[in-house]
Amino acid sequence: MMRAQNSVLKIDIMVDSKRWKDAAKSKTVVRRAIGQAASATRSTKRAELAIVLTDDSAIRELNRDWRGIDKATNVLSFPAKNGGPQPHLGDIVLAFETIEREAESEQKPFAHHLAHLAVHGFLHLVGYDHERDKDARQMEQAERDILRRLKIPDPYRDEPATKNASPRRSKKS
Repeated sequence: MMRAQNSVLKIDIMVDSKRWKDAAKSKTVVRRAIGQAASATRSTKRAELAIVLTDDSAIRELNRDWRGIDKATNVLSFPAKNGGPQPHLGDIVLAFETIEREAESEQKPFAHHLAHLAVHGFLHLVGYDHERDKDARQMEQAERDILRRLKIPDPYRDEPATKNASPRRSKKS
């Protein structure tokens, strides 16, 4: 169980692919990242969320069925809409091959990229979005702040700053 401020955030992580060879380490990275995001956003009281560590084929199917996009992606977030004494924030699904491929191409440690995507997915669950440029800038700044607390370098530091193009729109969901 992960504590965030004066609240309790219950995180369930399921490994749904054999590709996650070091699942214990990945779970630790994800729990730490989500815990820091929950603390930074102060948007969760008593809540729970589920995280699925899967592969490209499974996330491609989810992306096709839920978003109408027939390709694999790195992370998908499914916010829940419920109340109750311990609401379910939603689900975050992370795809091993895409995360690994992106980390290699961006020359960053897998664990750093995994943490970034876990934070990104969590921010979606608590209401952040990146459809409009202003919202994308706010979400990216929240990610930077949380990752700094985790001692992870700014994932956007080498990306060109363009007025109308957010890296968020093309890379993550």
